[in-house]
Amino acid sequence: MPTGGGLTPWLPVCFGAGAAAYFLPAFEPAAWPALLGLCLAAAGVAVLRGRGVAAVLPVLLLLGSLGFLDAVWSAHRREPMPFLPSRAVVLHAVVAATETVSRDDGEPRRRLVLRDGVFESGVDIGMAPLRRMLRVMQRADDPARPEVGARVRLRALLRPPAPPAVPGGRDVQREAWFSGLAGSGRALGPVTLFSPGSGGGLESLREAVAARVAAALPGQVGAIAATLLAGKGERIDRAVRQDFAASGLSHLLAVAGLHLGLVMAAVIVTLRLGLALWRRAADHWPCKEIAVCAGFVAGAGYVLLTGAHLPAVRALGMAAVGVLAVLTGRRVLSMRALALVALGVLVVAPESVLDVSFQMSFAAVMGLIAGYDAVRPWLRRARSWLAGHGLALVLTSLLAGSATLPVSLAHFGVLQPWFVLANLVAVPLAAVWIMPLGLAALLLMPLHLAGGALAAMGAGIALVMRLAHAVAGLPLAQTAVPAMPGWGIGAYFLGLCLVCLGVGRLRLAGIGPVLLALASPWLVARPVVLVAPDAGVMAVREGGVLAFGPVGGLDRGVEADWLRSLALPRGVLAGCEQGLCRVGGILLRVRDRSDGDVLPVCDGVTLFVSVSPARGACAGRPVVDRFSVWRDGAYAAYRDGDGWRLVSDRSWRGERLWVPPPGGRGRPNLPLAPAE
Repeated sequence: MPTGGGLTPWLPVCFGAGAAAYFLPAFEPAAWPALLGLCLAAAGVAVLRGRGVAAVLPVLLLLGSLGFLDAVWSAHRREPMPFLPSRAVVLHAVVAATETVSRDDGEPRRRLVLRDGVFESGVDIGMAPLRRMLRVMQRADDPARPEVGARVRLRALLRPPAPPAVPGGRDVQREAWFSGLAGSGRALGPVTLFSPGSGGGLESLREAVAARVAAALPGQVGAIAATLLAGKGERIDRAVRQDFAASGLSHLLAVAGLHLGLVMAAVIVTLRLGLALWRRAADHWPCKEIAVCAGFVAGAGYVLLTGAHLPAVRALGMAAVGVLAVLTGRRVLSMRALALVALGVLVVAPESVLDVSFQMSFAAVMGLIAGYDAVRPWLRRARSWLAGHGLALVLTSLLAGSATLPVSLAHFGVLQPWFVLANLVAVPLAAVWIMPLGLAALLLMPLHLAGGALAAMGAGIALVMRLAHAVAGLPLAQTAVPAMPGWGIGAYFLGLCLVCLGVGRLRLAGIGPVLLALASPWLVARPVVLVAPDAGVMAVREGGVLAFGPVGGLDRGVEADWLRSLALPRGVLAGCEQGLCRVGGILLRVRDRSDGDVLPVCDGVTLFVSVSPARGACAGRPVVDRFSVWRDGAYAAYRDGDGWRLVSDRSWRGERLWVPPPGGRGRPNLPLAPAE
């Protein structure tokens, strides 16, 4: 294979491409084509073994087929979505985890993650416990604080995962299918405790650490410190997150490879220096290997303490490969090590190929490895230690930020041009100030001596917060861009792999797909009319704005998704006082108390959108009404010459395991009769 790292770096690429292929069709694909490809690839490997480049192709086909089959198995082994009552219901469940959530009003609220739920409703008497999780927000005035393992009873209003707000948008239902979530909701009354929790375990330890941090560092400084030390980031305000996002510092609020690396580095450097000061150890012990192993153990403990989130687990896998390389005298960081970790993650969870954290973390590391390999001769020519490390710091921010920038554009639709400037200051502060003091605070907490370390850590966090706020206020700090199509992100990763994994002219071939991906948001048609999944919100794109009809409090999320997808300012549809809005040939019925019994006048109308049933109004013209969205979900209308092209969420996603049938609310919680 024509790459500097041989065939190994391409193995996760092909495996991931096969896994991604499972999610592409608008139908549930069969496994037999992949099985056939697997057999042909195995035969090709046996026949062409040792025959140069020709022998590589069957290996890549083999990995792609395995990735596809792994994704099929991962999707089909999930529990089906249960039926959630559409009205308030009394729920019995066991607390699996607790979360503190910062609401828009600034008041923290407690959210319970529940397992083994059972409903007290007439149609569910005798049901087996749910095999999926529920997230329920407690009332603000509820004094109950159930611990993990507690059995509780509460009255709640539940809802299943929401469908996409726009065809082709973020698929929360697919994410919930693979994450094991059944739905979410809010408690309508106090939580009744039937049996206490275990009072111990890792989750209780995380809560205890977060409570200690909150007591020593109130406000948002404490919320960020609790995120870094216990993985409890629910109390961080939206305004703070927006500042960090606009300045390109969001990675500091998500425990991942950076934080793990800083913790391990602090332990390794401290222990290595300590052993070096002891002459006997320096002369007779393998100090480097001891320090590296101790750092890995500390890093593993840190990952567990912060919740073992997927980005941190991936980083821990990279660290394990690095430790093994140190112990065996091999190169610590290489494309082969990254490939092995990526392949391991994809084998365990092939659906993570669509996950933004997976894409960003591996894009960043791949860009760093390839970039440093290319510029290492120039770095060695630096005339001083300070100049070399300063250049390396700038290069690290530039490489990692540039590699993840298109991924950020694809998933968040925001360009942050000042990320290098912010990271030049924030990352060194985190490396030499915040994380070492945080680690010291964790070690001192059992002795009740962590106050000083936490106070010093909080001063560093406050400085980073001021930096993020200042950078977020710079011109063009958050420039909105339209949503990138799916083929755009695919083209980007193809180009990135060619640039980073190829050699010679093959690297140059990757520039074209990268440029095509960056231009893709402006190469696809943008919808003119958008209709929410319940037809409760409608919007029309005209005059450089997205003009909305009436928007209720429950529809603010849909509104935000639409504005982010089209990167347009918000406007208001004029003339909707009587429930009817007219924009050129588009007629929108945004309110209707008659339930469609009063038919509008349709002279000159080319498209009719109605919050209520159309009931034959505007016959012969394209119509989207309440029945349309009930069957097919959200709608987007595109200009097609003199007519319209209507695209629904169901036509986009098709019949997949995680897409409920029209009007479906999940599988009944009691066994079906044989006739059913």
